[in-house]
Amino acid sequence: MILLHALVATLYAVAAWARWPRSAELPAGAVRIAAWLVPIALVLHAVVIARAIFTPEGLDLSFAHALSLVAGLSALIAWASGLLGTLPRVGAVVLPIAAFCALLPAFWSNPHRFAYTDERWAAAHIAVALVAYALFVVAALQALVLTGLEKQLHRGLPAVGETPPLLTLERYLFRLIGAGFVLLTLALASGILFSEEVFGKPATFTHKNIFSVAGWLAFAVLLFGRWRYGWRGRTALKWILGGTLLLLLGYLGSKFVLEVLLHR
Repeated sequence: MILLHALVATLYAVAAWARWPRSAELPAGAVRIAAWLVPIALVLHAVVIARAIFTPEGLDLSFAHALSLVAGLSALIAWASGLLGTLPRVGAVVLPIAAFCALLPAFWSNPHRFAYTDERWAAAHIAVALVAYALFVVAALQALVLTGLEKQLHRGLPAVGETPPLLTLERYLFRLIGAGFVLLTLALASGILFSEEVFGKPATFTHKNIFSVAGWLAFAVLLFGRWRYGWRGRTALKWILGGTLLLLLGYLGSKFVLEVLLHR
């Protein structure tokens, strides 16, 4: 099993190197081979995650497994959307992160069983929330890359490789954020309004819920500012990074504190 984790991490790492700006001029054959590394890594990563999370005792959503799952979903979204080809610098960041997170569960075992395995609504709630988190992670990385490209243009520096117009990439970025916002809204609504049906207890003001609602509000303000005032550039970047950080603190941060620091 450790070898499979290592293989997935290696595939991600090599694919990231192939996309690194100004890395090395790869021959055409190597480029074609490199194009298959990410989908192969994603398939193997899915197998690794499924075998780790779906256990006879129930779903194991420990911190390491949750981190690996979010990283894998982020890589999947970046690849399926074509963003890895459009903006290779996104791949140069998200793929190394996916490599590290795919390898982490092999050396860090901290089982944390999910108590509501048989509840379909609970599984749907978690799945929607995780996809939303992954969408926002990819959006944050894309926003950082776009900000760097915009600075290059202002300084009169040439772009590396062929890059679509910034306005086109920006429109795609906000579509990504819009999709994530819809999914996050569904996840929060199901968690708050139907908490007793989903988790068997009413919603409470936990750190996770507070950070998640704060992240939702940050993206709501961003989308309103984009629609009403045309926010873009650094203004949009601050809200995107702030909202994404709040969401990651709400889910992964709370799991890290409870499971790793407090051993609950």
